[in-house]
Amino acid sequence: MTRTVLTIAGSDSGGGAGIQADLKTVSALGCYGASAITAVTAQNTRGVLAVHMLPPDLIRAQIDAVLDDIAVHAIKIGMVGSSAAIAAVAASLRDCPVPVVLDPVMVAKSGDVLMGDDAIPALLGDLLPLARVLTPNLPEAARLLGVSPAGTEAAALAQGQALRALGPGHVLMKGGHAAGAHCTDLLAGPDGTARFSSPRIRTRNTHGTGCALSAAIAAGLAQGLAVADAVGRAHDWLHGAILAADDLAVGGGNGPVHHFHALWPRRAGAAA
Repeated sequence: MTRTVLTIAGSDSGGGAGIQADLKTVSALGCYGASAITAVTAQNTRGVLAVHMLPPDLIRAQIDAVLDDIAVHAIKIGMVGSSAAIAAVAASLRDCPVPVVLDPVMVAKSGDVLMGDDAIPALLGDLLPLARVLTPNLPEAARLLGVSPAGTEAAALAQGQALRALGPGHVLMKGGHAAGAHCTDLLAGPDGTARFSSPRIRTRNTHGTGCALSAAIAAGLAQGLAVADAVGRAHDWLHGAILAADDLAVGGGNGPVHHFHALWPRRAGAAA
């Protein structure tokens, strides 16, 4: 049976993040991707030029249309933007039995704000309880909890457990914003914690890493992997996608990761 992932997120006209990154990711990992667009952005590798939020009833209509016809095995939620959009998404998914991966997108790589403070209570109350896995980076986790970003692994795990108490089954504290020579993601779950670490790669082409990681986790869950196994595979896959990112040479700013690094031939002379 074809395993399908539904991604609910914003559109990135530059193709590096959002819906476009999600669909590339789940395709690269062997799943079929369906989508519901929450916002249309005008952006490229240098920044976000404009954002248009779609009406909540149209967001819900997209989700319902997919779920009414296509067997969906996992759902990834990215940028939702407003409390009204969050309510629409939650209403469609409240009785949906498949695992949900929630990536609480708040700020773009360029620094542009994609979710206002007024939407955070709705995110906490309506979407966190639906999530099998919540995947905040350190600034996002801190904003959700109203505290300062964690400065140590112990503090990051403590924040992860505090977020778990708000409803999600597992919380993956992403380490991309932490200091150090390695990027370490920390998974807090009902059966304990797990650590996933890789050497940092010197590249500016990391646009859409959070979108890709959460979509990769959703693909693993759709394929029947346990949460820790899905996270481990996604972490390793993303490391490869960042390692090959410079092969693409897309745009003049923060370019995308290479979603199809395991499928396309490497550029001659590229680092292994």
